[in-house]
Amino acid sequence: MKTTSPSSYDEMLNADGSVRPAYAGYCQWYDEQPPDLLRRKGSEAEAFFRRTGITFNVYGNEDAEERLIPFDMVPRIITAQQWRKLSRGIEQRVRALNAFLHDLYHRQEIVRSGRLPARLLKGNVAFLPEMVGFTPPGGVYTHIVGIDLVRTGEDDFMVLEDNARTPSGVSYMLENRETMMAMFPELFTRVRVREVSDYPRRLARSLAACAPPACDGKKPVVAVLTPGIYNSAYFEHAFLADQMGAELVEGSDLRIENGRIAMRTTRGYEPIDVLYRRVDDEYLDPLTFNPNSVLGVSGIMDVYRAGGITIANAPGTGICDDKAIYSFMPEIVEFYTGEKPILQNVPTWRCAEPESLKYVLDNLAELVVKEVHGSGGYGMLIGPTSSRKELAAFEAKLRAKPENYIAQPTLSLSTVPILTKAGLAPRHVDLRPFVLVSPNGIDITPGGLTRVALKKGSLVVNSSQGGGTKDSWVLDD
Repeated sequence: MKTTSPSSYDEMLNADGSVRPAYAGYCQWYDEQPPDLLRRKGSEAEAFFRRTGITFNVYGNEDAEERLIPFDMVPRIITAQQWRKLSRGIEQRVRALNAFLHDLYHRQEIVRSGRLPARLLKGNVAFLPEMVGFTPPGGVYTHIVGIDLVRTGEDDFMVLEDNARTPSGVSYMLENRETMMAMFPELFTRVRVREVSDYPRRLARSLAACAPPACDGKKPVVAVLTPGIYNSAYFEHAFLADQMGAELVEGSDLRIENGRIAMRTTRGYEPIDVLYRRVDDEYLDPLTFNPNSVLGVSGIMDVYRAGGITIANAPGTGICDDKAIYSFMPEIVEFYTGEKPILQNVPTWRCAEPESLKYVLDNLAELVVKEVHGSGGYGMLIGPTSSRKELAAFEAKLRAKPENYIAQPTLSLSTVPILTKAGLAPRHVDLRPFVLVSPNGIDITPGGLTRVALKKGSLVVNSSQGGGTKDSWVLDD
């Protein structure tokens, strides 16, 4: 069962090949199974995903076919003790993010103090002047947050990026667990794993707690706003609406009635209290943002500012997804919490700064360079795996617009085993825990979405770039 890689931290095995405590129960079970069991179950899982419709689209793909996200049958396992420490760091960071957003859209004390350069806001499309001076219902900006974590050692978890706008992937976390429980029910009687299946109920409760003043004490009506069936995450939108018992709506289903956002039903138009939007800011309101948008609702920002509806996540939260802002998160956490960050950032060079740019250009072949507003693994350079031609082309981009990029070291990401034709083999992973925020507090789902680079040696885990997913287990005490 040896899967160790000499340059990476193996989450299952020690350097001498012995099993780490997190995987002890699982490995004992695995060794008792027939050799071809997991492969047969893997085929069953793929058929299940196809029947269920668990697919995603890749934008810009010529054939634009829907694809399955590859699912690996070997879970990623975290001990209860490790999770407690992670949870403290995640909660601290999410508290800081919400305080930061409130400050940015009000007095901007962090800018006045000199801790954050004003240039990061000036001309930044993710910073919305329309939100200045307005506080969302309950004071919550980021109702749903995804914090991407990477691991480089026993207790060395670092934040790779923050997803505070419209984090996706939670449906895969839930379906991965359901699939594992259906395929290996006996395994869950032997290894005590914390539950994730109640996430939709917790999400519905958290959103309802952020009802706007116009709700006036009544049971809040929650709806999920989707761009439609051609969106890459449409399966997730429909899945979450169904699991929460909420309506799934498109912009064409909504209109303003009596100062409220109302949705079309068989009984006529009925007001919505909380709109969980999976539409980007730019397309949310054609009267305020992109006038050509047909995905949002004309006038919704006016209703929002008047207290007629809660939008989750709040418009303007995308500023926290900005990778230049990310590089200041240690200062942000300390400024708003008065505490040192529990979870560290990955070391980051800001290419907008001349000295950093010089270092990045001199060491381009050893670094990972990312667009400040990029996502999904696009628009980035992984120096060690790039050709001279690719390095030269990216150098030209950096010199032309250095403020568009940040750079980070090529990390030795931890590995967990996946099932291959030759047996278990190590592959690099990251982890996206999902966090719910309401006036009642911060609720962190135990586990999250583990994304895995299925190609040997690859560091890119995004599904659009050939990665897959696996079930994430947090062990019970």
